[in-house]
Formats: sequence, C-alpha cells, structure tokens
Amino acid sequence: MDFFLQTDNVSSPPSSPPYRPQQRQRSSYIVDANNADVLKDKVRLDYMYKVKNTFQHLTFQQKYTFLTEILDCCDNQLLQYIYTFITPKLKIDFLKELPIELSLYIVSFIQDPLTLARASRVSRQWNRLTKDESTWKALCLQHQYVSTPSICYRDFFRRRYNIDTAWNQGGNVTFCQNEIGDGLATSLQMDDTYIVIGCDNNHIEVYNAKDGKYIRSLLGHEGGVWAIQFIKNEYNEHILVTGGCDRGARVWNLTTGELLFVLRGHVSTIRCLKVRDDKVAITGSRDTTLRIWDIKTGQLKHVCAGHQSSVRCLEISGNQFVSGSYDSTARLWDIETGQCIHTFTGHHSQIYAIAFDGNKVVTGSLDSNIRIWSAQTGACLITLQGHTSLVGHLQLFDHHLVSGGSDGCLRVWDMNTYECKHRISAHDNSVTCIQVDNKRIISGGSDGKVKLWNIETGTLIRSFTETARTVWKIQLNDTKAVVILQRAENTTTNSHHAVIELHDFDTYSPNFL
Repeated sequence: MDFFLQTDNVSSPPSSPPYRPQQRQRSSYIVDANNADVLKDKVRLDYMYKVKNTFQHLTFQQKYTFLTEILDCCDNQLLQYIYTFITPKLKIDFLKELPIELSLYIVSFIQDPLTLARASRVSRQWNRLTKDESTWKALCLQHQYVSTPSICYRDFFRRRYNIDTAWNQGGNVTFCQNEIGDGLATSLQMDDTYIVIGCDNNHIEVYNAKDGKYIRSLLGHEGGVWAIQFIKNEYNEHILVTGGCDRGARVWNLTTGELLFVLRGHVSTIRCLKVRDDKVAITGSRDTTLRIWDIKTGQLKHVCAGHQSSVRCLEISGNQFVSGSYDSTARLWDIETGQCIHTFTGHHSQIYAIAFDGNKVVTGSLDSNIRIWSAQTGACLITLQGHTSLVGHLQLFDHHLVSGGSDGCLRVWDMNTYECKHRISAHDNSVTCIQVDNKRIISGGSDGKVKLWNIETGTLIRSFTETARTVWKIQLNDTKAVVILQRAENTTTNSHHAVIELHDFDTYSPNFL
C-alpha cells in the first residue's frame, strides 16, 4: 500500500491528448467504394450464371413460365430492347440451311419472273440460287421463248420478257419521213434489215428497219405497185419482186437498189405475188392466169391457166401453191410442172383471201363464209360460218386461224376442232389488215384504229396507236411493228397524208434482275 501512496520522487505521467481519429483522404473512400461495387457486380454475375445454368436445365413449360414472369417485370424501354434484340434472330434464311439441291428445287417453283427478281434481292444466297440456269430454262419453256443451247438462259429470258412487256405497255415509236402524200400504200413487208412499201404512185419506198430512216425509192414501174415480196439469197443479199398496174413484174437487188429483171407476159394488172426462195416467184393477174418465174435468170417457167376471172390471192407451201379467184374457186398447183392438182368449188361469190399450210387450204369469200379444204383429196372439210360480210383476211399460225371481215369482226378458230374460240367485235367498220404471231393479233380498221389482242384469251391488250382516218397496212416481227395509216393534215381543207410508224419493243434493260 505504501508503495502506492508514495508521491515523492515520482513524476506524474504527462497528460494524454484527447483521442482524434486519423483523417483519411477523399480518394481512399472512392477506391473502397469501387472495390465494393466490383465485388457486388461479381456476385451478381455469378448469380446470373447460376440462373442461366438453371434456366438451361428447366423443362420447356418451366422456361415458358420463367420468361413470362421476367417479361412481366420489364417496362416499355426494356421490352423495346428485347424486341430489337430478338427480331434479327427470328429471321432465319431457310434456303441457306438446306442442301443446295433442295434449295434449287424449291426455287424452281417460282414461276412468276417478277417474283423471282424480287427473290434475287433477299440475300446473296438467294441471288446465287436465282441465277441457276435450269430455273431460267424452265421459264423460257413456260413462256414459249425458243432459244439456242449455247446462250445464257437468264439473259435470254430477261430480254424476251422485257420485249413482251413493251408490246403490252408500248414501245418506242419512230415516224418515218415519206413522200406518199395523199396516195395509197398498197403493200408492205419488213424484216430485221429493211422496210419496203409499195405505193399507188408507182414508187417503192425502202427504209432502214433499225431506225426507220429513209434509204431510197425504187423507180421504174409505170403504174401503181400492188404486190411486193423480198427474200435473202445465198449471198445474204435481199432480192425483191414487185408487180402492179403496168403488168410487168420486176426483180430488184434490194441491197444495192439495182433492177435485175423485168418479167413480162401478163396482159393485165398483177394483183398478187409470192416468192418461194431466191429461184422461184409466182405472180397472179387480172388476166386470169398465174405465172411461175425463175428470178435468177428472169425466165418464165410456166403459165398456169384455168381460172375464169381475176386471180385475187395466192399462197405457197413447199412445191405447191394455191390461188383464189373472183370466179369463186380456188386451185392447187404444182410449182415444178405448173399443173393444176385440185379445183376447190363451193363458194357462192368471189374469193378474196387464202391461206395454205401444206395440208389444208383455207379460203375467205364475199359470201361471208370460210371454207377449209384438204390439199390431198380436194374435198371441203368444213364451212366456217359466223361472219356477216366479206371475209377479206385470213392468217394461219400454228393451230390457230384468224379471220377478219368487212363486218368489223375478228374470229379465232381452232384448226384441230374447227371451233370458234373467240368472237371479237374489233372495229366499227371493215377490218383492213391483220397480223398474227403465237401470242398476239394486231388489227387495223377503216375506222382508223389499230388494236392489240391476246390470241389465247381474245381480250384487248391496248389501243396500239392514235386514231387515224384509216389504216392501210400492218407488219410485225418479234421486236418491231410497222403501221401505215392516213391522218388528217388540215381539217379545214379536209386534206390527209400518209403516216409510217415504226414501233420498237426491244427495250432490254440490264438492271431487270
């Protein structure tokens, strides 16, 4: 105890300062807070991985329930994010997942070319599939586009389809300058190189078929030209034969414009002529005879006599030809011998139109009837009735016969069954000209209208050009059409002039697909 009471010689300990916690820097708080956040994030991530792992082991119904609950917890902003996230994942290119053979098989069922064009723009994979040649070959067959095996079917189809579309919607129109004036264009022929027009003013006008530009006039006839036809010879030159009121037929080198021969012998107007090849031409005249010519030498081969009145029309097939006359009969002739094989008797009035495919002869008459005859036996197979006036136009194409009459009507007949497939009230007045191919009919009338028709359905596709005073001639090929008509030049003086229109439908677009 003493010890504890002793105060002498013992110093009191210095008084301790009051306790003050050490002050920390602000940055140390931030570091600790960040560490805490990192730890929290790690914990959350570990938890998310566990949830994900658990989710993957759930049944489909459990997953369905879980997702429903999760989505129900999301606001609109989160739902929008989910939508933008999952939408691309739902766009699965099923063609890309399939074997190439199966993908091509599926694409082959696309038979509409515009749908195929749109499909080619879906993706690179679809574009590659739609370029397969077998698909385009099938489309060519479906649309009856005849091609050579060496071509690219895709490019060929694109061009042909664009041409068909232009036919239906309208192509580029060129107006050909001409000197016909108020005269009459009596005859017309065109190919890929030339357009040739015969006129009643003694002229034969020649134009470039590519651009419609005037090339030259062939002069020499001393009367109106009523019939023309040209062909290519073995040297790729165009040989033209013409005939008319001066009773002489003329043979021209159309390429150079040179007159080769004048074929003399008829004693009246040459009303019709046909050229078989670069050796044989046949002329029919109002003098009742037909003459067979060697146009390589300019020599007459045969005079075909038998008709009792003017020969109005003729047609060639192989080594035979047929003629129709105002004596109401038609005749079948042998080209090599000039002999008459059959006389077709049955019409009650003049024959104005004739068609011949080698097996069947078709005649159209002022008696309003069409008769079909057997070229083998000479018998009348059937009389087609329906027109109410002169049948002045006939054209055979494949299994179709198209007839045009002065009653303004067109009729399309099936040559296998002889049934009338379509009765078309085409014009307000006489049908003046028709042209036919495997898809369409173009008709012109004295009402001044030109119309385009679908040959399979008989429906009007469109009016082909602006209405004129009258329509004289029409010619067409795969990509072009020429229309010759007469339009008013001055309504005050009632004067008119000839118009030559070249319609071009070859508007191929490289960007079609």
